[in-house]
Amino acid sequence: MEEQNENQLNIELSEEIAEGIYSNLAIITHSNSEFVLDFIRVMPGVPKAKVKSRIVLTPEHAKRLLTAIQDNIEKFEAVNGRIKIQAEPTGFPMNFGGTMGQA
Repeated sequence: MEEQNENQLNIELSEEIAEGIYSNLAIITHSNSEFVLDFIRVMPGVPKAKVKSRIVLTPEHAKRLLTAIQDNIEKFEAVNGRIKIQAEPTGFPMNFGGTMGQA
């Protein structure tokens, strides 16, 4: 009989979710109890864009996500070289209302 680790989590990934959603803009807002990450796809020459996905996190989980992303970027850059970021802003309107963070 196989022993199972009690701390193991079985995560199910549906086919639809596995396809993912492309996003080239993220808007991050927060209150005292949650962080809201809106992922948007902006198309060139189209003056309107829709939020494609919204993730709501507790502040603790937002900080854990930040740490996990930083760790993964370091690992990526160790193999692939430094990720270059454009010095100029993209020109997207960034004032959507609410408390603004940086994306």
